[in-house]
Amino acid sequence: MKEKNYNLELIRMISFVLVIAIHVSNYFCRAYGEIPNSEYAFSLVVDTAARVSVPSFFMISGALLLGREETLKKHCRRILRFLSVLAVWSVVYYLWNTCYMKTEVKLQEIIFVPAEAHLWYLYAMIPIYLVLPFLQVMCRNLSKNLETALLIISTGAVLLNFRTTFTGEELYYDLPLIGDKVYTYYLFFGYYISKYRKKIPIRQKTAVLICIFSMAVSFGATMGATFAKGYHYEKELTYGSPFVILASVMFFIIMIRVNDGNFQPSDRRKRIIDLFCNCSFGIYLIHILFLDNYKKYMEPTDFTAWIAIPGLTFVIAAVSFVCVLIMRQTTIGKKIT
Repeated sequence: MKEKNYNLELIRMISFVLVIAIHVSNYFCRAYGEIPNSEYAFSLVVDTAARVSVPSFFMISGALLLGREETLKKHCRRILRFLSVLAVWSVVYYLWNTCYMKTEVKLQEIIFVPAEAHLWYLYAMIPIYLVLPFLQVMCRNLSKNLETALLIISTGAVLLNFRTTFTGEELYYDLPLIGDKVYTYYLFFGYYISKYRKKIPIRQKTAVLICIFSMAVSFGATMGATFAKGYHYEKELTYGSPFVILASVMFFIIMIRVNDGNFQPSDRRKRIIDLFCNCSFGIYLIHILFLDNYKKYMEPTDFTAWIAIPGLTFVIAAVSFVCVLIMRQTTIGKKIT
């Protein structure tokens, strides 16, 4: 049995907390004009820094799955698991939104529009899993030169796609393998970084500086556009934005090379990391229930963002973890988390 890569597990553990931070800070960012500018700036700092989390999840999947040789039966089980998870949580959030939050959800459109916005991740991963066997065969047979060439071409396509979002145009044809989204690109980038992490000619300190600089550019561009337009402008924080990509890739490089790529915590810390990481998917799925409950009764102006964002992130992460831990004591709970 292949030994678990605790560098990847460390990235996973940090990322699921940062995902919650994105959703919490976004609630305050979108209240621009209602909350003080200092609170907006703080919310935007958190939102910008936490953006590395979602790309990291895709890169973790790429690092773990691309290049592997797996049976078709295993692929089918993986797809069926994701489909069942999507079906269950779509029902949960449909009932939650219609019966409790009193927001409209059109069940007949569920195949096109998630019952809750954060379920988009499942909508993105299922198509990737459908073609994963073919991507694995491709990666196993590519030379380093071809892998690098694919990464360069894909980067060009992703940047061009992002550029067209400003003009409302669409490319006549999308690049095969990458399409018009950025998620498969992150998948391949994670595979590439994991495979060549010791050969990438970027020092850790340089990667840290590039990561911070990229975040600062994203923050500055968003802040400037927000002030100019009079509302929270999020385009520079999307996952196809060049500086979000750069920050995410640098973060992944930094973390995957901790202890020279051989992060080995003590047995006690391993158990803690394993416990949290086993629950991370479930935490992602369930945490919106608790955040929605806060939104139902509290406006962004009711409590200062300086305390609400870190406080809510910690409390929601903790409560979600406990709930998922309890759910995973049952067979059904394990399957849907």
